[in-house]
Amino acid sequence: MKDVREQPLTKSVFEALSKQQAAHAVSMYMPMYKGGKEQNEGLGQANLKTCIKEVHKLLANYQIPEKEILEYLKPIDEIVSNINIWRNPAEGLAIFLDKEEGLRMYPLPISFERQVYVAGHYYMQPLFELFSDDGMYYYLALSQDFVKLFEGSRYSFKEATVTDIMPASLEDVVGADFKEKQLQVRTGHSAHKVGAFHGYGEGKDDKEKELQNYFGQINKAVNECIKNKNAPLVLACSDGVHGMYKKVNTYPHLYEDHLPGDPEYRDVATAHKESLKLLNDYFLATRRDKINAYKEAAHTGRTSYRQSEILEAALEGTIDTLFINKSESLFGIFKVANSCLIVDSKKDTHNVSLTNLAGVKTFLKGGNVYVLEDAKMPIGNKPLNALFRA
Repeated sequence: MKDVREQPLTKSVFEALSKQQAAHAVSMYMPMYKGGKEQNEGLGQANLKTCIKEVHKLLANYQIPEKEILEYLKPIDEIVSNINIWRNPAEGLAIFLDKEEGLRMYPLPISFERQVYVAGHYYMQPLFELFSDDGMYYYLALSQDFVKLFEGSRYSFKEATVTDIMPASLEDVVGADFKEKQLQVRTGHSAHKVGAFHGYGEGKDDKEKELQNYFGQINKAVNECIKNKNAPLVLACSDGVHGMYKKVNTYPHLYEDHLPGDPEYRDVATAHKESLKLLNDYFLATRRDKINAYKEAAHTGRTSYRQSEILEAALEGTIDTLFINKSESLFGIFKVANSCLIVDSKKDTHNVSLTNLAGVKTFLKGGNVYVLEDAKMPIGNKPLNALFRA
């Protein structure tokens, strides 16, 4: 396949796509189907064929010649027969096409309802879920002879790059006599009893000093390695290690609870799943707090569900949090010069998705964007709710 760019859809990629202006830019979203039965029946490919037919009709509405449409959509046609794409599918697939940049394709860890969109820009609204409640966090697997730092989110979990000051084990800190002391304790050649940490050192005080030094070096390295200083750090370790690490920790967002047990025997997939479960309430708290803030500030001028007021604020960058109603479509034209809003009943060649416009502008200017079911909106039966900046 030529001209296909398959890469992670990072925040910077999202921003670049959302700023792209091109005639007849095509956006497609669809589920890929991970189940064996669905794969065998080719439901993903069938869905893509349906999307191609729908886009073909939309492009015809722009009076584009048939031959030109077929040539334009050829890169997407080739995806249908590309076995490698469908052999190990993601949850969902996002496809973007324009004449200047060609085809860009993103298998993603979230499923989508089938949607197509043609305009002078890309349709980004289904992707906000990737960046709201995304749950970025750090996971520190910690024992006396095992240290690993991971960077995680709701959709990813990978080992983080650490600096040279990060010790790999207690032996790195205690020194060359570590194994000898450990052997003495375990074989009874020492007068000291084996404690919770196997009794490295000449006595209890020495043991604690060695461990404090070890954890202190790890703490220093962790603070250097963590890029997002607002992200929580969750520990996977024994109860005893957790208690000692808390004493030396200086990272401001160390999570209160931890995952107990020996982290070395927890595989990566399990670590990701269990840490997400532990942090679930933490990540939902921001959304919950913003909804509560909206309700508390209602009728004070800091909130609105008026479409023209919200669109103007989105363009000005004065929205703190925008709530988009997943069940309410809003198409039309917004004239910036006089804040004139013209709402249409459906998407046409002359208009755009106004909820997408408001969401993209809010996101690019640093606001929060949540796409919610109607029942979860602060004010229901409205396409948009906005909490303005204080």
